[in-house]
Parts: sequence; structure tokens; C-alpha cells
Amino acid sequence: MSIHLTSGRWRLGLGLALLTTFLWGILPLGLAIILQGLDVYTVTWYRFLIAFVLLGIYLATAQKLPNVQNWRSIPWRLLGIATIFLAANYVLFLQGLALTSPTNAEVLIQLSPVLMGLGALAIFKEHYTRLQWLGLGVLTLGFSLFFHEQLRVLVTASDQYLLGSLILVCAAVCWAIYALAQKQLLQQLSSSEIMWLIYGSCTLLYLPVSTPTAIFSLTSFQFFILLFCGLNTLIAYGAFAESLEHWEASRVSAVLALAPIITLISVDTVALLFPLLIKPEHLTILAIIGAILVVAGSMMIALGKKQ
Repeated sequence: MSIHLTSGRWRLGLGLALLTTFLWGILPLGLAIILQGLDVYTVTWYRFLIAFVLLGIYLATAQKLPNVQNWRSIPWRLLGIATIFLAANYVLFLQGLALTSPTNAEVLIQLSPVLMGLGALAIFKEHYTRLQWLGLGVLTLGFSLFFHEQLRVLVTASDQYLLGSLILVCAAVCWAIYALAQKQLLQQLSSSEIMWLIYGSCTLLYLPVSTPTAIFSLTSFQFFILLFCGLNTLIAYGAFAESLEHWEASRVSAVLALAPIITLISVDTVALLFPLLIKPEHLTILAIIGAILVVAGSMMIALGKKQ
């Protein structure tokens, strides 16, 4: 089987990966707010619907919609795998989040880019230099320090907490499988075509279990947040898919590891400005040192030159 090769435009790939990381980092804030008004399935359905409609309008305007005559050449089985596992990731992450805590969810979901990176080494024959392997070690140490308290809680947690954590691990595995399938699909389709087809398929998958009319019970602020979550899905996944076109998946995954740092910074910022909306995270000195190591390790992997 032939495999996808990157364009080599690593600066563009890095920029897109950073944009994805920022958007995914602030997304939990929006989800925490909108879940106060809608259930998990309805929120997910609207996120996919908004992304599907807006991306469809863009592709139609630019005359870039997938040509029906060429649909026979589309690897539908691989596209189905990407769709199913991304759809599963969305639900599993929110269910795990409901059973544990935002911080715990963030640390466990970071298995996603790690698994994607390791999968890319095996499937796409990407290679780490010694500096990048050292960066992986620094990254692991950083996360161990940064989430020391959360990991301690995980070991001594209740059955419900452990179940939620197991669900989050499953969500991470599902996302990694989706991401690797997404990269391989770039051989036959553009990133925007792939995401449009996936958004549409996921919208159909979630329709039977969602409650679209519940949107009428939202406040104006909650409705705005729902639109934000939909736009976040569209832009973040579009940037992620395009970054895989230009940069190695193993390096993209390293940049994505910065997402929980952005999340916690965002939480503290919003808590400072709107104390009634969300509670702040209180970071220890150990956690701050861990955060610095996470950033350093990610950059070592992302920017390490090939041998």
C-alpha cells in the first residue's frame, strides 16, 4: 500500500498545528457552558451540522465540492473508519468528562496525539532523531509533574471516576485511529473534501439520538456559545487536516500536546474576568515547572531536524 507523503512546507504545517492547538485548548470552556443547556448528543450533532453547512457553502462557492463522477474512486472503507472513530471520540470524551473532571479529561486525552505520533512512526515510516526522542522524554516528565495531583487522585479514585477515565482513554484511542486514517485519505481527497464528508456523515449518525428542538430553550449567550463550538469544530479540524498535508503527523502530534496548557491558562483568565462563570485552576510550583517542560519537549519534537 502506498502511503501519503507531506508537501514539505513545514512552516505552514507548524502554523496550522498551532492554530488547531489554540482552538482545541479553549474549546472545553465553551463545551462546559453549553452542556448546561443541551445534552451531549445534541451538542455534538449541532457542532457537526454547523461545520457541515458552513464548509459546504464555502466549497460550493469555490466550486470545490467533491465531484460525484469521481466518488467511485473514494476509499469509502477508510473514510468510514475515520468517520466512525471521530464520532465515537466526541461522545466518549464528553461522557468521560461528565464522570471525572475537566483537568483529568485534559491529561488523559493527551494520549491522542502521543498515540497518533507513535502510529505515524510505524505506518508512515516517519523517524525521530535523537533530539526528538529526548523531547518525548522531556514531554513525558513535564506531564508527570504538571498533572501530579490529578494522577494521584486517579489512583485513589472511586469506581465512577475510574470508569470515566477508562472512557477517556478509549476516546483517545478512537481519535488517534481517526487521525491516521485522515492522513492516509489525503492521497485521494483534499483536506476540506474529507472533513466535509466526515461532518455530513457524523451529522446523520447523531440525528436519531439528538434533540434539535432543544435549541429553543437556550439563552442568547448559550446560543452564541453553541455557534462558537460549531465554528471551532470547523476551523480547528480544517487546520488540523491541512497541517497533515504539509508536515509529519508525529510532529503535528507534538504541537497538539500543548492544548491542556492553553486550556488551564484560559480557565484562569475567564475565571478572573467572570468569577461566577467558571472556577479557576490553582497551579502549584511543581505544575508550573511541568508546564515549562511540556512546552520545551513539544518544541524539541516538533522542530527537531531530520537526520
